[in-house]
Amino acid sequence: MYTKEELKQLKVEFWEGFAAYCEVQPYLWGRKKMWRLYDTKVKGVELKFEANRTAAEVILEVNHRREDDRLAMFEKLTWYKECLERDLPDEVIWDICYTRESGEEVARVYVRKEGIDIHRRTHWGDFFPFMASRMYQLEKNFLSIADYVRE
Repeated sequence: MYTKEELKQLKVEFWEGFAAYCEVQPYLWGRKKMWRLYDTKVKGVELKFEANRTAAEVILEVNHRREDDRLAMFEKLTWYKECLERDLPDEVIWDICYTRESGEEVARVYVRKEGIDIHRRTHWGDFFPFMASRMYQLEKNFLSIADYVRE
């Protein structure tokens, strides 16, 4: 088991390692910003990474506070489902009512790789390529439709 401080340090090392991995990937060279994440230019839509004890996820999240706005945006995204899923080799999960650990309800479109543990450094080699390649493709696909879903 890790102490609180050791766990914090492990996560810092994980994300620093991921950043270093991304810097040497040829398909990511020449980008002004490594990832858009919270800067999608579409209100209430964010791109996210999640890494934990059981899996890695690359996520397109709709987190409008008002449920009707969130559902309307999710519906717009479903119109472009084929575009969003293009060239993603994994099953894309569409979850209209995902509940975060905080209890907040959001809508998510994501890909997931199970069976890897962020606490095991030996698994980081599985996390990094999955997260970088899937986010690159999801971000690219989303940007191709962003003008159409923008409010």
